Amino acid sequence: MSIWRVLLAIIFPPLAVIGKGCGSVIIVFILTVCGWVPGVIAALIILNKPKQ
Repeated sequence: MSIWRVLLAIIFPPLAVIGKGCGSVIIVFILTVCGWVPGVIAALIILNKPKQ
């Protein structure tokens, strides 16, 4: 997880997880619409998961 992805996750969470798949982007977008903090937390969790 690079520092740029972390900064992007804080500024605009859905854009930070765009490389993790469509489902992740949709989930983070919905959480961001509900509240900025849940979107940031979800984006950081998704970015921190190891590659499968």
